[in-house]
Amino acid sequence: MNASSLNLVKKTHSCVRLERDGRSLVIDPGGFSEDDAVVGADVILVTHEHPDHFDEGRLRAALESDPAAQVWTLRSVAERMSAAFPGRVHTVGHGDTFTAAGFEVQVHGELHAVIHPDIPRITNIGFLVDGSVFHPGDALTVPDHPVETLMLPVMAPWSKISEVIDYVREVKPRRAIDIHDALLTDLARPIYDMQIGALGGADHSRLTPGDATRL
Repeated sequence: MNASSLNLVKKTHSCVRLERDGRSLVIDPGGFSEDDAVVGADVILVTHEHPDHFDEGRLRAALESDPAAQVWTLRSVAERMSAAFPGRVHTVGHGDTFTAAGFEVQVHGELHAVIHPDIPRITNIGFLVDGSVFHPGDALTVPDHPVETLMLPVMAPWSKISEVIDYVREVKPRRAIDIHDALLTDLARPIYDMQIGALGGADHSRLTPGDATRL
């Protein structure tokens, strides 16, 4: 793990930006996130192909504007991007590790959470950055590695709050910070905050898009 501290910037929904020593890594800049969410990123990670996590047009524009930017993602996304950007879009899967722009990344997970038994499950991978921050995408993957900061998918069509609470308990992070929260109304947020905070067993917080915290 890199000794320098990470700065985490929350973007809308499941997009987060991690910054350290002038370098930046962005995870899941999808269609719900800000237009500039991926601008200036050295490293872009995409957990799966759903449009709230992967905006192809936005990603292409970022790679065209910055010839040094590179993407690490699963096969279904890489196949749509790699021909246009040779050598810059890397396919990874569960168990892979890599270093990019000074960030050390481990890949955990294989499948998207079940939305409904009649809907085929797609591939989904999670990313553990610097052995500290874990973003699971759309799954409740438990890495075989201690997690300091869990990016917590707090509300989704595929989850209920008891599963969210049990996920925090199973991962046992020091802190859990909400993601996948664009569909959660302000009216419901205090309920989620209270129940996850009281029952999850970890420090629980949420950030307004644009807010940052030092990890």
